[in-house]
Amino acid sequence: MSVFRHIGNLLPDLPDTPELVMAQWRALGRQIPLMYAMLVCNTLIVAWTHFDVAPRELTLSAPAILVALCALRTFAWWRDRHRQVTPERARRKLLAMSLAGGIMAISFIAWSFSLFPYGDAYLQSQIAFYMGITTIGCMFCLMHVRVAALAVSICVLTPFAVFFLASGQETLVAIAINMVLVVLVLLIILLGNNRDFAALVASRSAMALRQAETQRLFDENHRLANIDSLTNLPNRRSFDRQLAQDLREACASGIPIAVARLDLDRFKSVNEIFGQLTGDRVLIEVARRIEALRRPDTFVARLAGNSFGLILHGPVDEETLAGHGELLCNAMKMSFDLPEGAIRLSASAGLAASRDDDSAHSLFDRADNATSLAKRDARGSAVVFAERHARELHHARRMEHLLHSANLEDEIYVLLQPQFDMALGATTGFEVLARWRSPILGEISPAEFIPLAERTGQISRITQAVLRKALAIGADLPRPLRLSVNLSAHDIGSTTAIEQIVAQVVQSGTPCRMDFEITETAVMRDLRQANESLLALLDLGARIALDDFGTGHSSLTHVQKLPLHRIKIDRSFVAEVTSDAASRAIIKTMIDLSRNLGISCVFEGIETEEQLEALVSLGGHIMQGYLFGRPMRADAIDAYLTREYALRHLEGRNRSAG
Repeated sequence: MSVFRHIGNLLPDLPDTPELVMAQWRALGRQIPLMYAMLVCNTLIVAWTHFDVAPRELTLSAPAILVALCALRTFAWWRDRHRQVTPERARRKLLAMSLAGGIMAISFIAWSFSLFPYGDAYLQSQIAFYMGITTIGCMFCLMHVRVAALAVSICVLTPFAVFFLASGQETLVAIAINMVLVVLVLLIILLGNNRDFAALVASRSAMALRQAETQRLFDENHRLANIDSLTNLPNRRSFDRQLAQDLREACASGIPIAVARLDLDRFKSVNEIFGQLTGDRVLIEVARRIEALRRPDTFVARLAGNSFGLILHGPVDEETLAGHGELLCNAMKMSFDLPEGAIRLSASAGLAASRDDDSAHSLFDRADNATSLAKRDARGSAVVFAERHARELHHARRMEHLLHSANLEDEIYVLLQPQFDMALGATTGFEVLARWRSPILGEISPAEFIPLAERTGQISRITQAVLRKALAIGADLPRPLRLSVNLSAHDIGSTTAIEQIVAQVVQSGTPCRMDFEITETAVMRDLRQANESLLALLDLGARIALDDFGTGHSSLTHVQKLPLHRIKIDRSFVAEVTSDAASRAIIKTMIDLSRNLGISCVFEGIETEEQLEALVSLGGHIMQGYLFGRPMRADAIDAYLTREYALRHLEGRNRSAG
C-alpha cells in the first residue's frame, strides 16, 4: 500500500503553470511520432507472425484500423509541430492526448487478447512480449506527462495481469507478476523523473524571469543613462556619442554636418518666480517645439538645464544655418501659456559647420562659442560661427593662457579717475581702474580681460593685485581723499575672497579710506552672502557703492536691503540726459531716492558741459568722466591736485575781487 501511496503522491493534476504546459507540449511534439512509429512497427510484426493462424479480420482489418489511427495521430502532431499554441490550448490538447492514449491502449490490448488463442506457445509468448515491451516503450515516450503515462500503464497493466494470472499457467502467471513489478518500478522512476522535469522547467522559468528582469533593469538603466527623463529627448551622453558617429560618417563621405546649441535666456528667473515645476513644464514645451521643427535626419538632445543641442544634416552654408537658427529662436519667442500664466522667453542659438579635421569636441566647442556670442551680442537671435569668430576665439584662448600664467604684480597696473563734488568744488576721491599690459600681447582692454578673468576664475587674483596697489597709493593721498575699488561677483560671493581682502586692508596698517564698488549682478547671486561680505568690509571702515545702478534687476530692492553709502548712475542715462526727457525723469527720480535714503549719487561718463549743466540742474553734485579728468597714473595725482587747488584759489580770489 505504501508503494501505491507513493505513486499517488506523485500524481498531480495537469500542470497549472503555463511554462510547464508548454515544455510538456514541446517534448511530446518530438516523442509522440516516435511512439506511434513504434506501435505501428510492433503491430505489423505481430499481425505478420499470426497471418497464417488467425482470421483475416484480426491480421488485416483490425491492424489496418489501428495503424490508420496511429497515422492520423502522427499526422496531427507533425502538422502542429511548428504551430504557435497558447498554454490553454496546449493544456486542452494534453488532456485530449491522455484520454486518447487510454482509449488506444485499450484498443491495442483488446486486439492482442483476441489474437492470443491462435497459434502455439511461441506465438502466445510473442503476444505477451508485444504487450509488455510496447507498454514500456509508450510509458517512456509519455514520461513528461504523468497523467498520460499512468493512463496507458493502468489501461494495459490491469487487463494484462488479470488475464495472465487467471490463465493458471505458471509461465504466464510469472510473466504477469514480472510485468506488474517492472511497470510499478518504471512508474516510480518515470513519475519521479517527471517531477524533476517540472522542477527543471520551473527553474528555467525562474531564470528566464530573472533574466527578463535583469534585461528590464538594463534597458531602464540604459534609458536613464541616455534619455533625459523630463523631456524624453536624448541626453548629453547620447548627443556626444551620436555626434562622434555622425562626424566620422561625414568625414568618410565628405559631406559636412552642423551642430546647433540653443540656450534659453534668463531661464533662471522662471524658476525663481514661478517655481521649478513651472520651469519643467516650459522645458517640456521647448522640447516639443524643437521636435516639431526638426527634420527627420536631425538629432535633438537636451544637453543640460535650459540648453539643447541639434545635429543637422543637409546644406550647412552660413545662410542656411542662420535660417535654421532664426527659426528655432523665433519658435521660443511665442508665449508659453501655462496654468500659472503666460510666460515669455527668448532663446539664443549658436551654430557651426564641421570641417575635415574636426573632432566632436572641437565642432561642439565652436557651436558653444557661437552661442556665447549670441547671448552677449545678439540675445534672442542666432549666430553662425564664422572665420572672424575663429580668430576672436583664438585670441581669447591665447589671452586666457597668458592671463593664467601672468605675473600680475608686474603686468597689472592701475589708473585713477577723479570724482568731483560740485557742491564742494573739489575732487573727493578717485576710482581705481585696472589695466593689463602683457609682455606678449601688449595693452589689453579691460573690456576684454575683466570678463575673461571672471569666466575663468582669475578675477580674484586681479582684485588682490589691484587692491595692493590701491592701498599703497592711498597711503600717500591727502587725508580727505578716498579710493574706489571694484569688486567682482566672485569676490562678493566667496567667503575666502572677502577674508583675503580684509586681511590685505588690515595688513596695510593705515586707516581704511576705501569705497568698494559692487554690481547688481554680484548681489543677485546670493543676497545673504552679499550682505555678510559687505558687513565685513564695513567693519574695516570702508564704504559701499552700488555700481551701474539702473541697468540690472530689482535695483530698488537692492538699495533698500544693502548697507550702501552711494549709488553710481550708469553712463547710459548720462549720455541721453540732454536729449531724452525720459532719461532726465529717471535721473531726477534716482537723485530724489538717494536723498531720501541718505546716500550720495555719483554720475559716470560725463563728457560735455551740457551734460554737466543738466545733471546739476536736476540736483546731482558728484561727477566722474572725461570732462573732469581722464584716468591717470598715480604719479600724476599730485600735479592734478595742485592744478585744481590753484584753479580753485584763483576762482576764490576772483569772487573776492568781484
